[in-house]
Amino acid sequence: MATRFQRQLNELHVNLITLGSLCEKAITLSAKAIQSQEEELAKQVFETDRDIEKKERELETLCMHLLLHQQPVAGDLREISAALRMLSDMERIGDQAADIADLSLFIDKSKVQIPDIIGRMVDATVEMVTKSIDAFVKSDLDLCRKVINDDDRVDEAFNEVKEMLADMIYSQNMDAKAGLDLLMTAKYIERIGDHAVNIAEWVEYSITGIHRNNEHQK
Repeated sequence: MATRFQRQLNELHVNLITLGSLCEKAITLSAKAIQSQEEELAKQVFETDRDIEKKERELETLCMHLLLHQQPVAGDLREISAALRMLSDMERIGDQAADIADLSLFIDKSKVQIPDIIGRMVDATVEMVTKSIDAFVKSDLDLCRKVINDDDRVDEAFNEVKEMLADMIYSQNMDAKAGLDLLMTAKYIERIGDHAVNIAEWVEYSITGIHRNNEHQK
């Protein structure tokens, strides 16, 4: 029979998956909001961000309870400590999805063509977030390292977006304000990828006891 500690650890895993799903929902909805500029979609992102913040607080309380009352040792202690760090990054993912949704309310769809590459960046970051949470639940070191390596694709796409928008603004094929709004959108997506990497690095720490301290960043 599972101990109380093990049941609560399983509860942590289940709720982290739920929180990860909320993050995926927020990212996906924010991308749709940018593409359609529909106010209702932006409102859904803001609501999802509030759900993320509420779930983050619940899980933070659970982690603190496990640390203070169950007194875990060794691997269990690392796992709970890593989960606390992950919660911070997941909450920031929700915030940045909300920032994208907020931008969608000011982008004039009659003047802006959303580059396809931004959609591909969204798909890549959603996949990274999903895999980073899966890696934690499954203690899968290979999977979390794949997330860390996948960040290069998102960074390359962001650089491509920067060059594309600069060329369009310079050639007067895009209004400067619209170009800056799209650049900020791409930057928020790129930052979401960075948060997914942070999560994966904490997963790696929970498994190995070694934290690479953002070595992927140059």
